[in-house]
Amino acid sequence: MKRHEIRVCILRVGGTNCDMETKYAFEDLGVQADILHVNHVVKHRSLMEYNALVLPGGFSYGDYVRAGAIWAKWMLAKMGRELMSFVDEGRPVLGICNGFQVLVEAGLLPAFDGIAPYPEAVLAPNNPPGFHCRWVYIRHENNGKCIFTAKIPKGQVLRIPVAHAEGRFLFPKETETRCLKRLIENDQLVFRYCTKEGVEAGGKYPYNPNGSLYDIAGICSPEGTVLGLMPHPERAFYWWQLPDWTRQSFMPQYGDGKLLFESIINHLEKKF
Repeated sequence: MKRHEIRVCILRVGGTNCDMETKYAFEDLGVQADILHVNHVVKHRSLMEYNALVLPGGFSYGDYVRAGAIWAKWMLAKMGRELMSFVDEGRPVLGICNGFQVLVEAGLLPAFDGIAPYPEAVLAPNNPPGFHCRWVYIRHENNGKCIFTAKIPKGQVLRIPVAHAEGRFLFPKETETRCLKRLIENDQLVFRYCTKEGVEAGGKYPYNPNGSLYDIAGICSPEGTVLGLMPHPERAFYWWQLPDWTRQSFMPQYGDGKLLFESIINHLEKKF
């Protein structure tokens, strides 16, 4: 498939944000990207018209109950069968921040044995509590399964911002050790919070901004075609989005977030 033929669907509902930044990132790299309200997709469109799906950040439906829970249940009820077909065909699905929360609530991540009928993990309130908006460092941990990081060498450190109040990734306490081991052995661990030098955060704030288990910042499905991460790559795409651009004598044209978008597009160019 040629790059200009690739079509990306960016879903939105009440409370989502950064959908426009995500659209700009894809279009800057030469692909088509549409921002569509979920009601419009249900009534007039089909997810299968698109090659990739993005659930952006924000506070969908006010994040009542739990972050992402209402949107997840709504999607499963209104477009569950189509969403399952989309995933089964290996079409990329990216969940950013609130989108990650939705994927976990919908059972699409970690999906150890396929899409789960109930959440297998949780993105709990931050520890320390509160909404944390800051630039963090994350280290790429994947061995090659995740299609979203094909252009990122293992061990590379990226600088990308977070902005959330519920980003603490946890497994149930009684299965925590077993699930974490399985996540690592399945090569589903994608990003971990770290220091600027790439040293693991060890759960220490502010390097780990939310208290996530094992400093987890992002995971993928067993097939590597569904990715959820708390940091916002679309907010680290252009040089002028970086926090220190006015203090630098030289800045690259793009930030680290571009690497994820490039990886998705390169995968689609080869696959379809």
